[in-house]
Amino acid sequence: TIQKQVAIALWKLATPDSYRSVANQFGVGKSTVGVAVMQVANAIVELLLSKVVTLGNVQVIIDGFAAMGFPNCGGAIDGTHIPILGPGHQGSQYINRKGYFSMVLQALVDHKGRFTNINIGWLGKVHDARVFRNSGLFRQLQEGIYFPEHKITVGDVEMPIVILGDPAYPLMPWLMKPYTGALDSEK
Repeated sequence: TIQKQVAIALWKLATPDSYRSVANQFGVGKSTVGVAVMQVANAIVELLLSKVVTLGNVQVIIDGFAAMGFPNCGGAIDGTHIPILGPGHQGSQYINRKGYFSMVLQALVDHKGRFTNINIGWLGKVHDARVFRNSGLFRQLQEGIYFPEHKITVGDVEMPIVILGDPAYPLMPWLMKPYTGALDSEK
């Protein structure tokens, strides 16, 4: 049944159990576990991802960040490493700067930490800035189509909707990152 396939997939994805162990737990064969995991994962990507990971109401997000002191902000971006088992081929490409095998997950979140855009699958060795520059999100922001046109004036400068990133990200008109140089009182 669909319910059993979902249960099998959730159990396998949530635990470190082997396919054999999950198969014994649910009274099915190992190959059935593999098929159930792939079918449920594909259904999640095809049917749910676009409904769960969505930009949402931009004005609510902007207002939420403004309440935290960030005017005209549409999100915060960062990357994280998802640990994986080392693959048999090109294993060194999956070893990240901290020394373990991983894949990179890039996420843009709203003012409440909810995902509004994700990108996963890059090798652990790849830097956040490279993942970002090769993402669909970067292209949409660069072309000005990710957010609606909404500029505010700060002092005498027109400011578009921006996202916030850490120092690993490139400074762009629509991406703000911390200043990493030395600041004196004049600066």
